Amino acid sequence: MRLLLVIKKENADLEKPVNKLNNFLVLQKSIKIVLTLVLLGSFSQIKAQDRIPFDQGKQYILAKVSVVGKISFNEQTVVTFSGLQKGQQITVPGEEISGAIKKLGKLGLFDEISFYVNRVENDSIYLDLNIIELPKLNEVKFVGIKKSKVEGLIKDNSLTKSKIVNENLITTTKNYIENKYKKEGFYNTKVTITTTPTDSVSGHNVNMLVRVDKGDKVKIRSIDFEGNKQLTDTKLRSKMKDTKQKNVFRVLKSSKFIPEKYKADLEKVIAAYKEKGYRDARIIYDSVVYNKEKNMLDIKINMEEGNKYFFGNIKFLGNTVYSDQLLNRYLGIKKGETYNGVLLEKRIADKTKPDAEDITNLYQNNGYLFSNINAVEVKTVNDTIDFEIRITEGPIAYFNKISVVGNDKTNDHVIYRELRTKPGEKYSKEQLVRTIREIGQLGFFDPEAIDPKFKNVDAAAGTVDIEYNLVEKGSSQVELQGGYGGGGFIGTLGLSFNNFSARNIFNKEAYKPLPMGDGQKVSLRLQGSTYFQTYSVSFSEPWFGGKKPVQFSTSISYSKQFLNNYQTRRVDKSQSFNIFTLQVGLAKRLTVPDDFFVLSQSVSYQHYDLNNYNTGLFTFGNGASRNLAYTIGLSRSNKGVNPIFPTYGSEFSISAKVTPPYSLWNGIDYGKLGEKEEYKLKTTEDIKDSFGNIITPKGTYLDANRNPVGTADEAGADPAKVDQKKYNWLEYYKVKFKADWYTKLYGKLVLRTLTEFGFLGAYNQDRGLVPFERFYLGGDGMANYSMDGRETIQLRGYENNSLTPVNANGEQIGATVYNKFSMELRYPITLKASASIYALAFLEAGNSYAKFNEYNPFDLNRSAGVGLRVFMPAFGLLGVDWGYGFDPQPGETKAHGKEIHFIIGQQF
Repeated sequence: MRLLLVIKKENADLEKPVNKLNNFLVLQKSIKIVLTLVLLGSFSQIKAQDRIPFDQGKQYILAKVSVVGKISFNEQTVVTFSGLQKGQQITVPGEEISGAIKKLGKLGLFDEISFYVNRVENDSIYLDLNIIELPKLNEVKFVGIKKSKVEGLIKDNSLTKSKIVNENLITTTKNYIENKYKKEGFYNTKVTITTTPTDSVSGHNVNMLVRVDKGDKVKIRSIDFEGNKQLTDTKLRSKMKDTKQKNVFRVLKSSKFIPEKYKADLEKVIAAYKEKGYRDARIIYDSVVYNKEKNMLDIKINMEEGNKYFFGNIKFLGNTVYSDQLLNRYLGIKKGETYNGVLLEKRIADKTKPDAEDITNLYQNNGYLFSNINAVEVKTVNDTIDFEIRITEGPIAYFNKISVVGNDKTNDHVIYRELRTKPGEKYSKEQLVRTIREIGQLGFFDPEAIDPKFKNVDAAAGTVDIEYNLVEKGSSQVELQGGYGGGGFIGTLGLSFNNFSARNIFNKEAYKPLPMGDGQKVSLRLQGSTYFQTYSVSFSEPWFGGKKPVQFSTSISYSKQFLNNYQTRRVDKSQSFNIFTLQVGLAKRLTVPDDFFVLSQSVSYQHYDLNNYNTGLFTFGNGASRNLAYTIGLSRSNKGVNPIFPTYGSEFSISAKVTPPYSLWNGIDYGKLGEKEEYKLKTTEDIKDSFGNIITPKGTYLDANRNPVGTADEAGADPAKVDQKKYNWLEYYKVKFKADWYTKLYGKLVLRTLTEFGFLGAYNQDRGLVPFERFYLGGDGMANYSMDGRETIQLRGYENNSLTPVNANGEQIGATVYNKFSMELRYPITLKASASIYALAFLEAGNSYAKFNEYNPFDLNRSAGVGLRVFMPAFGLLGVDWGYGFDPQPGETKAHGKEIHFIIGQQF
């Protein structure tokens, strides 16, 4: 006789809608019990005493549980999770079987769980456990969205291969996608997810199809206010920063409706009244009505403005560290002024600015981490409100343990030396904010992800631990520049290793692929074209000696240029101009007036060698010039936190580059060089007529028009020989000034204002201004090459170098003085570590002059335009600008018009 017991969970068709896929839970299903006695012979031989009543179980000894069905799990593991053990006494049917089904069901791995009685031998029972696993994800396909969005949705919802497909996965994926697109303005987004079994022999797998119907964007047609008399609808709408009604002229903010941001904007409406003295203003009700036909929303807000109030007496309580007079200066509110609740909150604690000059920061910057400051209304008479500023100062706090996590490549000492929060020092929020800024400016970490976590904050002990959480980003860069200049294409290839470790150069294990982690910088650069090559190597150590922030830098370069005919594009390699440059510098962070100041000094030497290089640039084609110069600069920078996209702060610098005043001691009268016999014009070879007869012998004196004369007194001066003597050692001084401000205007919108000035002068007017070290204004500002110490100044909307003075022959001679003014509105698109992108709009104006007596700061070439910048750690800054020049370039009679500039590798 064989007894068959089936305890089975109801199964649904695999083709069912996927939202019913997880209906396997035993608690939600009835258990069918089918008892069948099968007699191996004939039904007439069945004995009544062998039957098991339906409502009564029988006890057995569990001999074995066999797992059948198509599963990928180990059989013994499944049995173990069921809780059934060999030799266990069980009741069939009974609680042990039901309990086993519940335990397996809670694993969330199975779609069907069934127990069968295989056979019964005396008191022993053999059971078969039939398992059908929940399907696993084979592949997922999205319909209705762009391919570029698919990868992100798969990652966000963990839709990876072999993922268990249950109802929870389906529901969370559906809700996530719908909410994501609702936040983007697609308020009617609908997501349908279905699954289809595959023919895989490895197990029960399904393909998932996600259909996304975004529908049209739901925009706000109107925002209307009722009950407002003191503030207009327009004024109130302007306070709603993230909820805007439809307007064709709006660019930065769309009119999509996001419930969370709408609620925040309602609070801003109330704040607008508080700023004007209406403390009791409130919203009686608001409604958001969806117009299905037009797929738009109409918002109505009913206001109750209340009365206008004024500040009365303001009293400080609990302050022992600072006097009432000092606190009043920080508060900046006087009796009788219109009540402004927003201003009062900001003067006590401005949450929008971490380094604001408010009373809370006054305490927190001086150790009072545990201080608490609250403004309390104590008396209201008619329209006047008296306040008490109640201060709980608490104990002074000290930094205890300072730690850094997340620096996998950068060595600890590189970060710790930048920290201004030292163990044992008094707590200072200002130093904490400053530390975040300076870690971000290292360039080794994502500045947007720097997170200082407060740990073990102990008011009783007066200590706090700070843990700086960092996210490293690629710091090395490949520089690729390309552009047309001087009649041909000029390319640049550069490698910058910005977190180099020189001490590990001979350590083979440190090459991954190069020794990194000590914060040093090594740059290799190659520029070239058909007529020009430059090779340079530079190295800098930001903490020279390892104890103080003294930056040591050195560089060496060599360039060679051949004479190039810009019209025929032919290069003559018999005519060359070579430059060798060596520079060594030190830059020290100062403590006075404050420690944002840096004093930099450097010494540079350049050797210019001309070999038959006769051009309009120099009056001599053969010879050499030497440039030994000392540069001193004073700069102050507190812009931050992100060096790629600063949102606040400023940067100022002034520098002077000077050479020794050789003319003070060399005894040469440069004004009379042309009168000396050795500097007179002479023929360098015999001049013959067409028959070969010598008509002017070699060594004959010539006048200024190069006509033969009889004596040296009648001869003119040879400009090549005179200038060779003048410029044997260059003598000049060069002054530059630059001021750069960053101001957050609205949300993420940042205004950058910039002014620049440069001047090149001479000690000795008889010696004159050198033709080297001059300024070339106009264009993208990319320094394609620098064969004579020139500086390229950006002024978009015009051709490169087009705003530079020229001589009588139309040849550019460079400027000795220039000024430039610039304004940029910047808005970030993304500031992720992998790629930072921001858009900009600019206004610029500037001009350059050959001599200082021609300088007119108000005679400017103006331009405007828009642009885009992309910063990727591996390649540096990439960008494009579209500019429009409102004034004519030299040689033009009307506005220059549009100009497109491509920027590759330029500094930001």
